[in-house]
Amino acid sequence: MITVTDLRKVYQQGKKEVVALDGVTLSVPKGSIHGIIGHSGAGKSTLVRCLTLLDRPTSGSVSIDGTELSSVRDSEIRAARRRIGMVFQHANLMDSRTAAGNVAHPLELVKTPKDKTRTRVAELLKLVGLEGFENAYPSQLSGGQRQRVGIARALASEPEVLLCDEPTSALDPATTNEILDLIQELTSRLQLTVLIITHEMNVVKRVCNSVSLLSRGRIIEHGALEDVAGELDSQLARALLPLPPSFPLPGPLQRGPVLEIVFSGDSAKEPVLTGVARHFDMDINVLAGSVETLGGQQFGHLRVQLAENSDVDGVLGYLTDRGISARRVAPVAGAAPEFPDTLPDPDLPDPVVPNQGLHPTKEQGRHE
Repeated sequence: MITVTDLRKVYQQGKKEVVALDGVTLSVPKGSIHGIIGHSGAGKSTLVRCLTLLDRPTSGSVSIDGTELSSVRDSEIRAARRRIGMVFQHANLMDSRTAAGNVAHPLELVKTPKDKTRTRVAELLKLVGLEGFENAYPSQLSGGQRQRVGIARALASEPEVLLCDEPTSALDPATTNEILDLIQELTSRLQLTVLIITHEMNVVKRVCNSVSLLSRGRIIEHGALEDVAGELDSQLARALLPLPPSFPLPGPLQRGPVLEIVFSGDSAKEPVLTGVARHFDMDINVLAGSVETLGGQQFGHLRVQLAENSDVDGVLGYLTDRGISARRVAPVAGAAPEFPDTLPDPDLPDPVVPNQGLHPTKEQGRHE
């Protein structure tokens, strides 16, 4: 459904060229939810701008269901944008309009008949769980309710793609889960294709089928959640299955080798460590562990320590033969988690393009 091919965007800042996107290639199948995660400065905002045609790519292409958007004429941009519904971080509702008025706005822009607009608005507000709030103004709504209005507005033009730019970062955890559940339900019911731009790994873990890690304008890791989670050397795997701090154990295990192990699928339900202990007649201590459900599949991530002089190669072979990812790692003492649940912001900002802000002002049209 969404196909991005070798997308490149270069901004000219004085005499300096800033490469915001550098050969981004991405494919998201119809009816799936794909997460794009990365630090500030990774190129997420620029990617959103190119996908919504707020910026023209320097080169490369963006296609939706086989229709290339990046090459449409300026006179056709408005119609092309209606294929993409946009959900913003802060909903960006117009304070002077009611919930119904905000949802009706994109329909009014294309001169939809009033009776059809009223019917469509009522359907959408019911769809997002806001039946009875038609006449409420944004100031009278909670943060989660305002975001629901924003989602209803994004669906007004019956888009094929829903593009969500940090849709939950301004919400509390309980409301975040409600909005993510709504997005997941709408994806299934309306057969939408959803792209979520976020820096929160919990968003990816809860609703996404696949994920990409964007860094300095390039996608450096990509795949289905269940695939990337099993890669021990993957940054995404460490983010999806983080381990808490661990400490060396006293006594005979103090100098023993340390293994990192990832279980998935059926192996996550089997007593694998018990099997290792019995097969090699050894003691095993768990230093740290986590269990997650990703893409409907259960995963376990463990750091374990064996007794000194253990047959490490034999243990690794035993685990590999059973389809379990494992490797030897250095002992860890009082370490912080390997990867934070929320990606921190480094110093490098996204390029700033004057007078081309992504979010419209309160009284401007959101969906043209």
